[in-house]
Amino acid sequence: MEDNKILESMFPSDILPKVYPKEPIVHEKSEIDDVLNSNIFNVMLNRRSQRKFEEKEIESWKIDIIFAAADTAPTAGGFQGFEIYHITNNEKKQNLIKAANNQPYVNAPLVLVFCINPARIKLNFDNSILHKFSIQDATLAAGYAQLAAHALGLSSIWIGMINEEMVKSVINSDLQPSSILCIGYPKKMLLPKPKRNLTDLIHTVQ
Repeated sequence: MEDNKILESMFPSDILPKVYPKEPIVHEKSEIDDVLNSNIFNVMLNRRSQRKFEEKEIESWKIDIIFAAADTAPTAGGFQGFEIYHITNNEKKQNLIKAANNQPYVNAPLVLVFCINPARIKLNFDNSILHKFSIQDATLAAGYAQLAAHALGLSSIWIGMINEEMVKSVINSDLQPSSILCIGYPKKMLLPKPKRNLTDLIHTVQ
């Protein structure tokens, strides 16, 4: 019962039953259904980093699903040792550009700053281990959000080169930022690039 109340406070009523269904439901097919039933392997194969976005607002329901995807990422002990800052202020986006080595595409329609929060991880380990767990938590959450964005017909770019102190100032937080995820409608959908040959990538230890 308590879990239901938490979920209801997190997601809009029209999104919640689709993202976290309590039981099989029958309803009219919609764009949301197409996204939620998308082939995840196809999404992963076709995702590409995008640096040029349309000046087009992203629908709120798509943002809700991106947040929900980040929320489903696996975390150490299930404690979710990360926080997400959703930047909507244009001036703050401009300041994030400066904090990200003047990379102009940080000024995207949807800008998310992922921060680590080791204090949330209630496990009996040294602080250095909790810090590592928290970095992994934030990284996985950003990756899940990035895949969800692609499934929604959006594109994204992951920013890792950041001045952490400048980012902290922009988001008004003492938490350490791990990455910035910039999302929007692509000006041109890019084709996937060839990756490493799996025989070079995979090392079998016997």
